[in-house]
Amino acid sequence: MQRRRRLVAAAAELGRDHDGVLSRTQLRAIGVTRWDIRRETEARRWKVHGNQAIALHTADLDQRALWRVALLTVGKHAALDGVTALAAAGLKNYQESLIHVSVPRGTRPGSRAGVRVHESRRRCDADVVDAGVRRVRPAVAAVHAALWAKSDRQAALLIVMAVQQRLTTGAAIAKALQQVRQHRRRQLLTLVVRDVADGAQALGELDFAALCRERGLPEPSRQVLRNGPRGRIYLDVYWDCGLVVEIEGVHHGNGESQVDDALRQNMLSLNGAVLLRIPVLGLRIAPGEFMDQVAAALGTAAAA
Repeated sequence: MQRRRRLVAAAAELGRDHDGVLSRTQLRAIGVTRWDIRRETEARRWKVHGNQAIALHTADLDQRALWRVALLTVGKHAALDGVTALAAAGLKNYQESLIHVSVPRGTRPGSRAGVRVHESRRRCDADVVDAGVRRVRPAVAAVHAALWAKSDRQAALLIVMAVQQRLTTGAAIAKALQQVRQHRRRQLLTLVVRDVADGAQALGELDFAALCRERGLPEPSRQVLRNGPRGRIYLDVYWDCGLVVEIEGVHHGNGESQVDDALRQNMLSLNGAVLLRIPVLGLRIAPGEFMDQVAAALGTAAAA
């Protein structure tokens, strides 16, 4: 009995740093045998999850414990990756039903329901953070999350969220993206990463002008000066027919800028202008739909 108490206490102490989930190897290192594990599980004090993971309780596993089980099941080279690694780093307001784990190509990973294993040629030791739950660092995880996303829209959103929530920077993601040589989303991600960096709004205006030329639309004036309720204001894109297009940067819409934007929009409406808002991200993932709206607005203005 004294031996059991000592081993259970040692396991509990170790488990505090591992979200209450340990591997058979970790337990064996502190003297817990397979017979000890069987005794605790049969007594319904511990619970086995898969072949390797032992929960030091029988309650439902929380998210971090589920990550631990996934890593132990996949194998010693496994690391949380993609959107799961971003969640472990603090990503908020994004739901993903699967746990994404990566391993170096050539390993023999284990499998588990609800776990998506990605074999990667690109992942190296420097990409992995061992502190806490083993995971890929945020910049690399953001790139992988975007590559594995179900749609271009989702891919762009993940890049933007990772930067907006300060998990990483646009520069770090750009550096990680350099490791991707061939992928159908590489060009899109290069543009999105550029957009989240400084100067994205001005670059968006240049891209918008190019889209106008491609559609055969009259080229607008850019950065047109007007007098507003708080002094001089600059309109991003303007046509003489009274159509204004505001190109909104990735970080647009926070804090005091919302007040200034509302005042500017109201002033333009009172003066008879038509205002369309296009986020830079929209130029990447839905350019056709936004340009259809611009063409329709120009057509309406011309007919008036």
